[in-house]
Amino acid sequence: MNNKIFKIALGLTFTLAAFGAKAQKNYTEGVITYSTTTAAGSADSKILFRGDSSAQVIVSGPATIKLITTAKHTYFAVLVDVPVANNLKKAAVLTPDEIDQASEDIPKFTFTPSADTKQIAGYNCKKFTAKDAKSGTDVEVWVTNDISAPTNTISSPFASTGGFPVQITTNQGGQKSDATLKSIVEQKMPVGSFGVPAGYDRITYDELKAMRGR
Repeated sequence: MNNKIFKIALGLTFTLAAFGAKAQKNYTEGVITYSTTTAAGSADSKILFRGDSSAQVIVSGPATIKLITTAKHTYFAVLVDVPVANNLKKAAVLTPDEIDQASEDIPKFTFTPSADTKQIAGYNCKKFTAKDAKSGTDVEVWVTNDISAPTNTISSPFASTGGFPVQITTNQGGQKSDATLKSIVEQKMPVGSFGVPAGYDRITYDELKAMRGR
């Protein structure tokens, strides 16, 4: 290879490397929306994220539930807002022991990669199958490397796949549920998005569970 061809080849290599480095969109702050389908019906689930904090917002009937946590799960709070119930607002911040106990319920999957690929929501995805030995839950998850974002309550159990979960299909006891990425938007989070705002009554986690009939 003469010197001129070598320089062209080297230039192309650096050009492709630079393109590859820019190909993945890295989100550090914003809102993720998943479209979820369960036996109870369909709804959107939103996740607010910034740095190492995230908050999943779930609407269940008249109630809005917000789950706030950190990437390392050193903090966890549950906020419940039910306007039709005399504007009920309750907040429980879990103790370290309660966080440890709750962490035991987080699935610990064994992943098996496949050669299957497809596009979902405009992202190039690859398929993994997963098994949680404790619950017996079977999961099909499609992940992408087109985007990255801090781990959150939905993505955390799938972090070891090396990608961002775009579609998650769970089958437990014959009951199927599905979560598909609808959008991810870069957006500045308002101050207080990951804390307990004024106006919420502080209760214990046990009191919160008792409210849910557990």
